[in-house]
Amino acid sequence: MELRDALTQVSEIRQQMARTEVFRGYRALPVAFSGLLAFVAAGVQGVALRDPGQHVTAYLALWVSAAALGAFAAGLEMAIRARLTASPLGRELTWLAVGQFVPCLAAGAVLTAVLLRTAPECLWMLPGLWQVMFSLGVFASCRLLPRATFGVAVFYLAAGATTLTLARGDAALAPWAMGLPFGVGQLYAAAVLYRTLECRDDPS
Repeated sequence: MELRDALTQVSEIRQQMARTEVFRGYRALPVAFSGLLAFVAAGVQGVALRDPGQHVTAYLALWVSAAALGAFAAGLEMAIRARLTASPLGRELTWLAVGQFVPCLAAGAVLTAVLLRTAPECLWMLPGLWQVMFSLGVFASCRLLPRATFGVAVFYLAAGATTLTLARGDAALAPWAMGLPFGVGQLYAAAVLYRTLECRDDPS
């Protein structure tokens, strides 16, 4: 019984230490890559989907694919770094970071499916709602990331509100409604990570 209590206390201490550490698994390069992907996807939409409201399935396929590719790049980087680290605390931090961000992605996926099935007339709201959901994930992750990350979360929240206000009517589902917020937002996040983490890690 005492051994079990001791192991429980050790686990709790390690979790508490993980919550107070700065997570270094997010790197600037894959985050910047996802931002560039957003600009590329916006360009593809502008050329191939002149009327996205009439081709919602293709619109969703384009942006979900871009998001999945960006998430794969970030996840691969995190997985490699977690595998190479010999520290159990580092692996604990990785799982904690994933656990803080994944709920916003899951909520966005559920919201998309519900609107697509039950309220297709409201699909024009998706770009703004996705940005708001993403901001919640960044807000949730702020405790593990540099303080400047809070500005990234605020940017996405403001971008979501602006998109919901402007991207309606003829501008609904316009390429800029996704490309501009996520392109600029991810490049902003990459700059924050590079300046606050990677530059300081560089011994030169």
